[in-house]
Amino acid sequence: MKPWPYPLWLAHRGAGKLAPENTLAAFRLGAGFGFRAFECDVKLSRDGEAFLLHDDTLERTSSGTGSPAEQDWASLAKLDAGSWHSPAHTAEPLPRFAQIAAFCQANGCALNVEIKPCPGEEARTGATVAREAARHWAGADIAPLLSSFKPEALAAARAAVPALPRALLLDRLWDGWADTAEALGVVAVITNWRCMDRALIEQLHTRGWRALAYTVNDADVAARLLADGIDGIITDAVNRLGPGGSS
Repeated sequence: MKPWPYPLWLAHRGAGKLAPENTLAAFRLGAGFGFRAFECDVKLSRDGEAFLLHDDTLERTSSGTGSPAEQDWASLAKLDAGSWHSPAHTAEPLPRFAQIAAFCQANGCALNVEIKPCPGEEARTGATVAREAARHWAGADIAPLLSSFKPEALAAARAAVPALPRALLLDRLWDGWADTAEALGVVAVITNWRCMDRALIEQLHTRGWRALAYTVNDADVAARLLADGIDGIITDAVNRLGPGGSS
């Protein structure tokens, strides 16, 4: 396998349980627990601004409503993305992808960027995120790892910037996943931890791919995956696992 530059432990959506997920506040908190690699979700506004948000609608994690793909960045930038979590984070804004890139590079952190397109936006989002990643990380020692559950998004990212590393995300091992990963030229496969075991890790390694698992919040599960030879663990439990804890 090719050399793997990414840390073993990645903080999910920043410190996405202890602070509002996918915000700079969450990244700062995760870094405070010693994490030097993060995962986040990136999608596009109507006018093409890449920013962090997990859901296809705004209601759960912001003061907005509806689909972000139908709103311009000028409106999205005014939303409160912190109050839903706790009063201490009132008025925390949705961050632009460029801000997260600047944070990661200033603090020596690696990033797994999940391309998270709104429905129908797969190709546009994949291509835009790849181009922005190439621009923001130009000259950096470690490029961001682009991942997605949507093969169309990864294909568009590959077409836009072939040199950026890619990973296929899998919630289950659907028929043809390995052929799809091969066609996309991935360097890694990231699965739900329930799918990942020693046999799958060995299968991935045989193909020259790294194996990562999400979202691992149990110390016993983490210990099993580590013993099985996992290459990356994505966790919410930044205060208990990885650099922030005992595992």
